[in-house]
Amino acid sequence: MKEEYRILSTTAILGYGFPEDSFKEGLKRKPHVIAVDAGSTDPGPYYLGAGVSFTDRDAVKRDLEIMISSGIENNIPVIIGTAGGSGAEVHLNWCKEIIDEIAKEKNLNFKLALIHSEFSKDDIKEALKNNKIKSLEPAPPLTEEDIDKTTRIVGQMGIEPFIKSLEEKAQVILAGRTYDPSVFAAPAIYNGYDKGLAIHLGKILECASICATPGSGSDCMFGYLGEDYFRLEPLNPIRKCTTVSVAAHTLYEKTNPYILPGPGGHLDLRNCKFEQESDNIVKVHGSRFVESDNYTIKLEGAKRIGYRTVSIAGARDPIMIEKIDEIIEGVKERVKDNFKSKDINYYLNFNIYGKNGVMGDIEPTPTTNNCHEIGVIIEAVADTQKEADTICAFARSSMLHFGYEGRKATAGNLAFPYSPSDFHAGEVYNFSIYHLMEVDNLESLFTIDYLNI
Repeated sequence: MKEEYRILSTTAILGYGFPEDSFKEGLKRKPHVIAVDAGSTDPGPYYLGAGVSFTDRDAVKRDLEIMISSGIENNIPVIIGTAGGSGAEVHLNWCKEIIDEIAKEKNLNFKLALIHSEFSKDDIKEALKNNKIKSLEPAPPLTEEDIDKTTRIVGQMGIEPFIKSLEEKAQVILAGRTYDPSVFAAPAIYNGYDKGLAIHLGKILECASICATPGSGSDCMFGYLGEDYFRLEPLNPIRKCTTVSVAAHTLYEKTNPYILPGPGGHLDLRNCKFEQESDNIVKVHGSRFVESDNYTIKLEGAKRIGYRTVSIAGARDPIMIEKIDEIIEGVKERVKDNFKSKDINYYLNFNIYGKNGVMGDIEPTPTTNNCHEIGVIIEAVADTQKEADTICAFARSSMLHFGYEGRKATAGNLAFPYSPSDFHAGEVYNFSIYHLMEVDNLESLFTIDYLNI
């Protein structure tokens, strides 16, 4: 019977941290690999477009110091996916600089595989021309104009570049934009374990202890992969894996509970079973990977659409709260009328917290106007920061003194927690590319540099 393949997942995202005691418990189980997912599109398109990380540099360095030092000392490969949070070239280099620092400060020597995932606009245009790109709903069809306006374009790599790096005996692998489970699944598949089970296990390990109860994105999780099953064990005694917590996390960020698509195919979980093996360990059977006829990868790109200014306020007048919708429409009309002779292209939005502030128009249980206080966030986006400042300031002052039927006090409708009341939020980006691309040659897309650090 084949030995279990053992995987230590340190944290939900590199930089989110983990208790050193949990990590040491993981090392006691002699993992074959230490891996972590370092990024996501969850924080939105800004970080890809602007070329910055959404995780703090010192926090990322702290996590990597522990992982890489232990990996080199114990001869365990360390794998990092979606470097710098978004995985473009600037993010990859940012994370590599941190690794260089750690190696110098700790006097470490190792072979590093650097896997690139940023694509040129010309390559994407060529694929578009050859009908190799299709929309990932609800994204609209891609155009050359979209590509031209995009700041950076990355593609989600699957397991193949990681397997290639392991074949070349890389001790540390740092990759650009990555399909989240790949860093956990690739070494197991490379060592002959079932692809469906490995990817399903990777799907859960990517978020570390979020699959436990109580869940945490800042704690370690351990995975064991056998011939026809995998097992999950939290490394902190305050947590347990249950069939409900693990099954629930299998559904994380998925619209279909049975079919989970990824590069080159999909997971079929229709025959999947979850068993409570012990008080804190869950065993899973039946996961299956189905190859697709055409290998596709997900493309992500962001374009700058302007600059944002925000003002935060609160209101406690019950009459104003009752009439808040008509007040907002009145303020918008006032702004529109005031600047109709100016050539300002702007977007003005009001988020009302306490009244459908989280989901807005798609709130399934809309709040009536019976709350005793509301939070108001005024957001203006325009082509320049100065124009965004102008629109936000005028909307804020208009709402502050807006007259409405039944108003008793005229000193002001809004309470501002800060002075100054308006804040520059800087550049604003949208996802301009969120599409699938059919590929023939993965090696030419995700190139690898091998460096002796």
